[in-house]
Amino acid sequence: MGKLYTLFTCILFSLTISAQQTDIDSLSVPEPKSFISNHQITNGGKLIKYKAIASETYLKNKSGEPVASIWSVAYIQNSTEDPSKRPVAFVFNGGPGSASVWLQMGMFGPQLVKVDSDAAKDDGAAPYTLVENTNGILDLTDLVFIDPVGTGFSKVIGKGKVEDFWGLTEDANSVAQFMRQWVTKNNRWLSPKYIIGESFGTTRAAGVANALEGNGQNMALNGLILISQALDYAGSTSVHDNITSYLTYLPSMAATAWYHKKAGQGKSLESFVEECRNYTYNFYAPALYKGSLLTDAEKNEVAEKLSYFIGLDKKYILKSNLRILMPRFQKQLLEEEGLAIGRLDGRYMGDEVDKLTDGPHLGDPSSYQISSAYTASLNHFYASELGVKMDRPYLNSNGEIYGKWNWKPVAKESGWEPSYVNVTRKLSETMRRNTGMKVMVASGYYDLICPFFDAEYTFSRNGIEREKIKMVYYEAGHMMYTHQPDLIKLAQDVREFLSRK
Repeated sequence: MGKLYTLFTCILFSLTISAQQTDIDSLSVPEPKSFISNHQITNGGKLIKYKAIASETYLKNKSGEPVASIWSVAYIQNSTEDPSKRPVAFVFNGGPGSASVWLQMGMFGPQLVKVDSDAAKDDGAAPYTLVENTNGILDLTDLVFIDPVGTGFSKVIGKGKVEDFWGLTEDANSVAQFMRQWVTKNNRWLSPKYIIGESFGTTRAAGVANALEGNGQNMALNGLILISQALDYAGSTSVHDNITSYLTYLPSMAATAWYHKKAGQGKSLESFVEECRNYTYNFYAPALYKGSLLTDAEKNEVAEKLSYFIGLDKKYILKSNLRILMPRFQKQLLEEEGLAIGRLDGRYMGDEVDKLTDGPHLGDPSSYQISSAYTASLNHFYASELGVKMDRPYLNSNGEIYGKWNWKPVAKESGWEPSYVNVTRKLSETMRRNTGMKVMVASGYYDLICPFFDAEYTFSRNGIEREKIKMVYYEAGHMMYTHQPDLIKLAQDVREFLSRK
């Protein structure tokens, strides 16, 4: 009996040790992976020899334990005589939940995937066409593409938890931490530093710029390039009873109706848009705020004018109480043709099975008609050109993130009544503390998710110093670089911005 007890005790002890070891092993963290290769490209009329560093960077907690792995791809010019004079731009997309594949393979990377510039055809199936980015900016700046935690190859590791990274403030702090580590490791504290963000990436850019001011390591940025800005979400959230959105979306609806030849014919895009701007400020806004106090004659007058601008039937507009939600506009504009238009880019059209839904039911044609090409091209480029070999799939997007995202701009234990996200005032305060920081805002006329008029409305308020803001416009949508003429124009505008003293 004694022997059996001793044996049982030994087995139990062994199992306990084994279980503990398993727990330890589950938290064990391998060495971060890095893939380095050398390349050359001609940008700005100059032959640039550069190094590509595709690598993991580990973020650590206060105890020095790794908690997250951030994937980045850096393109760094070789043989720079004085690195302190060589700018570096940190680039990311939005979501939240999107990797940097779009800006890397669509605009700023050394190779770009080609999709139909006129938005007339979808990307189909492989093979896809990759071309050298002759409009790139590597002659002006090094580039670091960042995939936030949960996107690309980036993930939580060790004792990390997703809730430490999946949130408005948490996300900004983690990207700021990565940037400080990268700048320190590469001895670039004296280099001019920029952020290029798209969509929610512009929300992140404002948050990161603010976060970089704290934690005892103040890092001042030289500039932000905000592509399809989303700083004040009241102007980019098309839902019932949000008066701001009815106003901010109207000029984009007018531009898109003009593009599809449903309104404004015989006028230039710019003149028609300007006419709609004036109407929105001076007549549409007062009418919406007057609400049910409008007379029938006034309602009819507004409905006629809205029909003139956005190409929808007057009776439909009256039934909508003079308030057109964006998903309905997407379905109604080309209703006679049986087509739904894109949200990210109103130029795109999708032939849907159900013609009567309240909005597109297949998804966004301006997304699903290009996403396969971007996915395949990035995976091919990483494997064939950069020699990347990872043990997990690259996530262009991660739908799990949005549902778990913490939008509170205050500490978790603090009370907060839900409201629209607005980081613009935070940006204005950062710009006043850092008087050397300049901002470029790039907007597409046919962007039906982050409307250009919202950018104008946002930057005309919130204490923004407008003389430090450069506003530029493009005849495409959210990802204006899918339109070849606008890719060239955006590249030129970015060049001019980076070259400004």
